[in-house]
Amino acid sequence: MKRQVERLTFGSFTTEVRAKFLELLATVTPPGLTRIQLFTGGAEAVEAALRLAKAVTKKHEVLGFWGGFHGKTGGVLGLLGSDFKHHLGPFLPGQYLSPYADCYRCPLKLRYPECGIACAEYLRDVIRHQTSGEIAAIIVEPMQGTAGNVVPPEGFLRAVQALARDHGALLITDEMITGFGRTGSMWGSDHDGVVPDAMTVGKGMGGGFPLSGVISTDALTSTPPWSNPSASSSSYGGNPLAAAAGLASLEIILGEDLVKNSARVGAVMLARLEQMKERFRSVGEVRGKGLMLGIELVRDRLTKEPVPKEVAQALYQECLRRGLVAMTYSPTIRINPPLVISEDTALEGLGLLEEALAAMLPRHGLD
Repeated sequence: MKRQVERLTFGSFTTEVRAKFLELLATVTPPGLTRIQLFTGGAEAVEAALRLAKAVTKKHEVLGFWGGFHGKTGGVLGLLGSDFKHHLGPFLPGQYLSPYADCYRCPLKLRYPECGIACAEYLRDVIRHQTSGEIAAIIVEPMQGTAGNVVPPEGFLRAVQALARDHGALLITDEMITGFGRTGSMWGSDHDGVVPDAMTVGKGMGGGFPLSGVISTDALTSTPPWSNPSASSSSYGGNPLAAAAGLASLEIILGEDLVKNSARVGAVMLARLEQMKERFRSVGEVRGKGLMLGIELVRDRLTKEPVPKEVAQALYQECLRRGLVAMTYSPTIRINPPLVISEDTALEGLGLLEEALAAMLPRHGLD
């Protein structure tokens, strides 16, 4: 990046480093998804993917999921499946939500696998009763990040893809968090054997530098008005400095085999979290794929009532006192360590988390 700063830092035109980055990225994308348009932030890329879907299908409605998070701009606020969007309306018309496959807190009060993945089938009812039948896209996180690193059961993403095809809609997977090895595979959708029509990427792609993208097929991206000059461009998307960051990040991910490291260290961490679940009854569930892990803190395992937020905040402070910075400020804890983390460092961090739990829970009448 230092070399690039000394040469050129802005402009959305093609540069040598951008061409090298895109060429390398196209070698690891799902089969057929080799057309890449770069942007700056996640929400910008998501909005662009929705424009692509509308261009291809000539339809205008979009389906998302409870618990979903796709950014904070006006074009996607209606697709946020939480109370984050309260008092921020009105939202764009034509955006609808359906229950996600959160099996620990099943919104349909069913149990997997006996349910037959009923939440995916419920999408059909949403389309039938709430929409005008003009579905351009279904957008879904292969594993929900902001909702608590929720891992859906096998077959959920495939069922959603089948439904999208039945309705002539594009399946867009939002891989902002799950992409680039976070889940122990290069893409979160790999775990269910799904190749989407388009996917949005970011975060890990730039190694912390503002960089995002939409990845789709040649056939879909050649559709006007998406394919018209400047119709899909971004003023600073893929600028030379961002491209340098993306190239460096991807070279390190591939060169240091960080996807495999994510799978290996993540499995060790999940096993360690299972031990904590055995020790503390307030740990209702642990889950995860790769280095995308989640913990549910509950008052009671039977009712699954979350602990009060002040309990989680007390845990956060206990972690800080021990030198551990973690997303423990909510009853639903997310653990997303860097892809380069070693097994020893990961276990050391979990040891500090266990100490913090042991110190905090009794003070709040929990065990």
